[in-house]
Amino acid sequence: MKSSKIKTLAIYKLLETYSDEDNPMSTTMLIDMLKRRGIECERKSIYSDIDALNEIGCDIMTASGPKRGFFMATRKFEIPEVMLLIDAVTSAGFITPKKTASLISKLKTLVSVSQAQSLVSQVYVESASNKCDNEEIYIIIDRLHGAITEGKKVKFVYKRRSIDVHNRKKHTEKTFLVSPYALIWKQDHYYLICNNEKYDNLMNLRIDRMKKLAVLDEPVRPFSEVSIYEHVFDSQDYSSKMFNMFSGEECDVTLCCDLKLQEEMLDRFGKGIPLKAVDISHFETTVKATLSDGLVSWIMQYGSSIRVVEPKSLAKMVKQKADSIVNVYK
Repeated sequence: MKSSKIKTLAIYKLLETYSDEDNPMSTTMLIDMLKRRGIECERKSIYSDIDALNEIGCDIMTASGPKRGFFMATRKFEIPEVMLLIDAVTSAGFITPKKTASLISKLKTLVSVSQAQSLVSQVYVESASNKCDNEEIYIIIDRLHGAITEGKKVKFVYKRRSIDVHNRKKHTEKTFLVSPYALIWKQDHYYLICNNEKYDNLMNLRIDRMKKLAVLDEPVRPFSEVSIYEHVFDSQDYSSKMFNMFSGEECDVTLCCDLKLQEEMLDRFGKGIPLKAVDISHFETTVKATLSDGLVSWIMQYGSSIRVVEPKSLAKMVKQKADSIVNVYK
C-alpha cells in the first residue's frame, strides 16, 4: 500500500485537474480514480485528507444539490484571467505558432479540464496570421537577459527581408557585435536596445530577426557614453520617446493640436504633459521625443489636426514628407 502522504497529494492533484463548482468529485469517484493509480483507500480516509488539505490553505468545498462531492473552490487564476493570458499569447507576434500552442496548453492546466474546454478565444487577433517563425527566439531572449544582467557584449547574425528587381524574395544577413542595455516589447515585437561599437548612439533591433547569438566575455560599453542616462538605463523613458521604434536625436517638441486630440496626447505622452490653451479650438503641448521618420509619420496621421511649432527642423521634415506625397499623386 502506498504512503498516505502520496494519497493526500494524489487527491489534491485529482481535485485540481478535474473538479470545479459545476463538476464536483464524489468520494466514490475519488476512490475509483485513486485505485487506477494503485492507491487503495477507505471512504473515511478521503474526508481526513480533505480536512488536512484545507488546514494547509487549500480551498476545497463540498457541493450540495444534484451533484454531490468535493471541488477546488479557489485557484491561483480565475477563468477570465486565464482567458486574458491566452488572448495575449495568441496575439503576440514574436511567439511562434508551435510555442503558442504549447503555452496555451500549459495555461489551460491552471483551470479544471471541464473549464479548459470552454476556453476558446472570442477575440479576433489581427496579428495571429503573422506569427514569428524563429524558434530560436526563446533561447535568444534568455541569453540576452543574462548578458544584460552580467554586463556582457553579444554577437549575432541579423536577418533582413527584401525583394529584388525581379520580384524575388531574398534575405540579407549581417553580423553584429553590440553592447546590450534593455529589452522592450513594443508594437507587438521584442526589441533589443543596444550600441554598435562602431557608433556613439543607440540602436533598436528586432529580436525575432536574430540568430546564432553568443554572449561574449567582454564588458559592455557604458550606456552613459551613448545616451542621456547616467546611472540607470530608463527603458520606460526611452520607449516613450520612440515612434515606430525609430531612433534619433532627442529634443523638445511643441505641437499645436485640435482640442479633440487632448485625450490622445495624454494617452500617448502621459498625464503629466503641459496643456496650454491657444484659442477655443486648439491647445499646445511640449513633449520629449526623438527626431526621426517615425515621428514624422506619427504626426502626419493626424493631418491638419496637428501643427509642429518647434523645432523648425521637424516642421520642415513634415512639410517635405507632405510635398513628396503630393508629388506622387500629381
